[in-house]
Amino acid sequence: MSTSTEDSPSTEGPLLGAADIRSLADTLGVRPTKQRGQNFVIDGNTVRRIVRAAGVTAEDVVVEVGPGLGSLTLGLLEVADRVTAVEIDPLLARHLPTTIAARMPARADRFALVHGDAMEVAELPGPPPTALVANLPYNVAVPVLLHMLETFPSVERTLVMVQSEVADRLAAGPGSKVYGVPSVKANWYAEVKRAGAIGRNVFWPAPNVDSGLVSLVRREPPRTTATREEVFAVVDAAFAQRRKTLRAALGDWAGSPTAAEAALTAAGIDYRLRGEVLTVEQFARLAEARPPAAERPGAAAAE
Repeated sequence: MSTSTEDSPSTEGPLLGAADIRSLADTLGVRPTKQRGQNFVIDGNTVRRIVRAAGVTAEDVVVEVGPGLGSLTLGLLEVADRVTAVEIDPLLARHLPTTIAARMPARADRFALVHGDAMEVAELPGPPPTALVANLPYNVAVPVLLHMLETFPSVERTLVMVQSEVADRLAAGPGSKVYGVPSVKANWYAEVKRAGAIGRNVFWPAPNVDSGLVSLVRREPPRTTATREEVFAVVDAAFAQRRKTLRAALGDWAGSPTAAEAALTAAGIDYRLRGEVLTVEQFARLAEARPPAAERPGAAAAE
């Protein structure tokens, strides 16, 4: 992987190199902010590597979150049928179509921009997206990813670049020290795996942490009579006190430790285990076994 930070039109083509990024930023008066986790990719080879890792084809409709100055957007437009970018920053959102038109005029009609918060977006223009590819801001990466997966079930493949530690958590399996809420919830929607590492020097400004690529391939959620909200509620409860046994950690969720033990037994799960060893399928069975609200200890008093 190239880590050059010099602009090289012969290899970058229509993509943005380091000099282009800095020139655009100066022209617009843009200064990347920590509040929005803005770190712009300045290496065209890295952009193309991300697009390849995402498996984007000429049939794909790609949604991108946080396009910034357009580094990854241009790389996606080189390959995909069309790209829709969701950008919260008003200045960046206003200027991005101009950059696309200038750098890739033949593909400009294949680009659409949504100015808004990705955590709140509920619909996108054009055909339903088939792929999600994004350099996600570190501070909101997991909630944005889960929101997009839930809101747009047509997304079959996802590739996100996130903080390396977050990538590890998303891709972790049961029993891992970093397996937790993000791991289980992401696995509800997809098969999740690490898809590579990204160094710091391909960004401007260079972050103080390494980045990782995470691949998610959509699959059907576990078969269960419980709703997604019910499954996610028991996941949250199990990891809120992850050092405790499930019997103790799920006491409030079930109504009492005794009720939690009964639910765990009904789900075929040892009540002495901790949440970090349970699969998403086991959490789904456990959600099914939760006693109805009216039967939980203290329910009458609460009413």
